[in-house]
Amino acid sequence: LSFFLSLSLFLIRMAHLEELRNKVHLDINKVRNTEDTRTPGTYAKYDDTWSFAKFRKSFRMDVIEKTERTAEFDLIGIDTPFANAFRRILIAEVPTMAVEEVFITNNTSIMQDEVLAHRLGLLPIAVDPRLFEERAKGQAPSERNTLQFRLKIKCKKQRKVSADATDPEELYMNSKVYSRHIEWDPIGSQRQWLPDGVKFVEDDILINILRPGQELDMMLHAVKGIGSDHAKFSPVATASYRLMPEIKILQPITGSEAEKFKDCFSPGVVEMREIQGRYEAVVVAPRKDTCTREVLRHPEFTDKVRLLKVRDHFIFTVESTGALEPLVLLREAVKILQKKCEVVRKELDILTS
Repeated sequence: LSFFLSLSLFLIRMAHLEELRNKVHLDINKVRNTEDTRTPGTYAKYDDTWSFAKFRKSFRMDVIEKTERTAEFDLIGIDTPFANAFRRILIAEVPTMAVEEVFITNNTSIMQDEVLAHRLGLLPIAVDPRLFEERAKGQAPSERNTLQFRLKIKCKKQRKVSADATDPEELYMNSKVYSRHIEWDPIGSQRQWLPDGVKFVEDDILINILRPGQELDMMLHAVKGIGSDHAKFSPVATASYRLMPEIKILQPITGSEAEKFKDCFSPGVVEMREIQGRYEAVVVAPRKDTCTREVLRHPEFTDKVRLLKVRDHFIFTVESTGALEPLVLLREAVKILQKKCEVVRKELDILTS
């Protein structure tokens, strides 16, 4: 009997230790165990030394959902610094093309030149930035470092319009200036190696409003840059991650309590299932949970459920501005991180040689 009791206590302690090492704990008014303690020598009988072989065995990437603009994927088996590095690189260091210079010949609209130029700079361009070179300060524009656009539009009164018309779009021609009015003006042989042409990601982005007699005439130069220089170069509208939620039901929750328990979570997280002739609450999709901790506000559930987050399971959400697909952006972020690591390795070799 004493043997089995000792074994049970040992297994309980090991389970607690695994949670301490690998999970973040959510209490009603605080988050516990947020720091990663899995460093060599912290836990006896655990080999926490890093090796590429162990990393390769534990790391996994699962693509959950993918479209041309958005992607949701899981990175499993990596530490927070690496996940955050990918997020920061996606936002600030993967290059894109954006309008940098606006040469205004005529602007008789009510919008100031500076405000108009700023709005034009924020328009995302649907072109692969990997085809271009960065333009150094003072360097002349060329077909390999610059995209050129022209915007020439004038608002006029419509000749035939009903007497009771009040809508400006019925009364006037070109009363609204959209991104589709900007035309690509190829430099050199760009038309040959960009056969599909260049346009802005969306055709209906409103730029300005004109009235009869007002006009715009300008030339735009787009160059290659990164988000850390200016937000207009950022290739993503958003790039974020969260830890995978884990909901542990410690005691069966049945009947009316199960319905109440289900309503404490986001839709689809908990379902009612018939088990041995009674309906019981079962966790079916923990990734849908937003971790509101509403369930912990009810005293009847405090001893029946434990809310956790898996420390090395990151749910990434990336929304591209349209220049490149999200997973292509991730590959570019990996390449940039690899280059950074190579620089550090070379410096360490110099220091240790």
